[in-house]
Amino acid sequence: MKKIILFAMLAVAGITATNAQTTKKAKAAKVEGAGMLFETETIDYGTIAHNADGKREFVFVNNGTKPLIITNTQGSCGCTVPTTPKEPIAPGAKGIIGVKYATDRVGAFTKTVTVTSNAEGQPTKILTIKGTVLPDPVKS
Repeated sequence: MKKIILFAMLAVAGITATNAQTTKKAKAAKVEGAGMLFETETIDYGTIAHNADGKREFVFVNNGTKPLIITNTQGSCGCTVPTTPKEPIAPGAKGIIGVKYATDRVGAFTKTVTVTSNAEGQPTKILTIKGTVLPDPVKS
């Protein structure tokens, strides 16, 4: 009886592990048309100094079967300036969307970058940057 229960438990565990792997593969599968899969959709600057380097990069891969063309990137305000890849991103290739935040503005911030492309199923993608810019130290 103990052997039957042990065998049943192992079978259930094996089926569960197989389903989990299948789900992960499905998420990473190629999409028909062009696709965008970002390493991260939020960049946290953390706490940075006033007038520090505000440049960061969103890295993505075209997980589609056709070239990805990014037609526009737009910051949520003038303090957030994105850069758009000029050339199409081939299937399986990586691309970068640069973003520069104006760190001359002191205080906490959360801004977005809207990416417009020919990606199948999600032609508009919202990326987020956030952090806190510290004021200059008080000189005594």
